Amino acid sequence: MFFNIISSTPKINNVGRINKLVAVAALLLSAVAHVHAAPGSGPGPGFDDDFDDEVKTWQELAVQLPPQPKPENMAEFYVGPTTTMKFAIDLDSISAGSDGVIRYTLISTSSGGAENVSYEGIRCQTAEKKLYAFGHKDGNWSRARLSKWQQISAVGANRQHAALFTDFLCQGGTIAGKVPVIQARFRNNQPIKPGS
Repeated sequence: MFFNIISSTPKINNVGRINKLVAVAALLLSAVAHVHAAPGSGPGPGFDDDFDDEVKTWQELAVQLPPQPKPENMAEFYVGPTTTMKFAIDLDSISAGSDGVIRYTLISTSSGGAENVSYEGIRCQTAEKKLYAFGHKDGNWSRARLSKWQQISAVGANRQHAALFTDFLCQGGTIAGKVPVIQARFRNNQPIKPGS
């Protein structure tokens, strides 16, 4: 009889331990289920049930072509000592989109006086440029056939896009200020200073 009492005691203790472990596991599962069930119950405000580490795909905004530039709204900007053309921006055409693209009308004039008008965009985050349309003397636009994003290059004499990107439009991967600030930068011919 004494042997039976001793041999049954460990069984009771093991059952008690197992019951405690089951109870703790049930509490943990309940807490986890509660966190996942409560909307917005993440580590802080602004988190939702769909929060994950996936990068959202970038979406470009639809483009509206501006009016043709007027001479009084044009501001020339410096490209470099070896440039063979003159470049100006139509200040009224500058727009900063919520997609991180700054769009503008660029006027390029050759040394012989031939003028080319184009509506373009620069995506500051990726240092890319895109050509949307060409302007005609009758005031109309024709859409560019090859309208694709291309990397901006600082190589070559006519490095107008590199100058726009670095000196006037972008800083630290974002648009360098609101549109009035950018317009004033062109108007006053005050490029962004490195490190500012």
